[in-house]
Amino acid sequence: MAPSAPPPEPAIDGRDVLKALDYKAKLAPKRYDRRLGEAQARLARLTRSKAMRDRSIILVFEGMDAAGKGSTIRRLTRAIDARFYRVIPIAAPTDEERAQPYLWRFWRHIPRHGHAVIFDRSWYGRVLVERVEGFCKESDWMRAYHEINDFEEQLTTAGAIVAKFWMAVTPEEQLRRFKEREKTPHKRFKITDEDWRNRKKWPSYERAICDMIDRTSSDAAPWHLVAANDKLSARVQVIETLCGQLEARL
Repeated sequence: MAPSAPPPEPAIDGRDVLKALDYKAKLAPKRYDRRLGEAQARLARLTRSKAMRDRSIILVFEGMDAAGKGSTIRRLTRAIDARFYRVIPIAAPTDEERAQPYLWRFWRHIPRHGHAVIFDRSWYGRVLVERVEGFCKESDWMRAYHEINDFEEQLTTAGAIVAKFWMAVTPEEQLRRFKEREKTPHKRFKITDEDWRNRKKWPSYERAICDMIDRTSSDAAPWHLVAANDKLSARVQVIETLCGQLEARL
């Protein structure tokens, strides 16, 4: 059942794009193996093309807890030469990072041409967790929409291809995965008290997500929303979508 919470306040622009996703999409294992292999081969060719010498790739992965970001990143990186990519997991800022302008800690990881960086969580924390948890003022997260759009525009103008993925699951599927993690010894480390606490604020996070997508999806750096109740379908969709964006830009 969905987590209990007060009725959500209206989103800034009154839209809920997450509810429009098809969470029933599934991919049979045999078909998954075939399509995954084809997508990985396609991505390998694209990232090794001569056109990449003058471009860089910046991937952003965001999503609900237990939405499958990590497993999707692992399948994606199997297609990329390990010498040319880095995965940057983003956690709470350090004291040094808090002493700098907000985007500083992300600018430091921007790759040079011919290389890729994959952000597991990103600068969108300002308009998501920091907004919902009250870690910054309303004026800060409202201003961040413009700051982020300007940041990404500068990246694309400099030759970067910015691909952003939101991995979405339903409250019911998240609960199933949380319970599975608790019961599985080698997965138990993935579930924390913070995950359960965040789940109780689902309506507030959903409202913040919809505002984020509405205000920061652009032609140069669009959001790709992925219904991830079925992990197999979601992984293939992410890699195929990335390949399509690379083909359009290279």
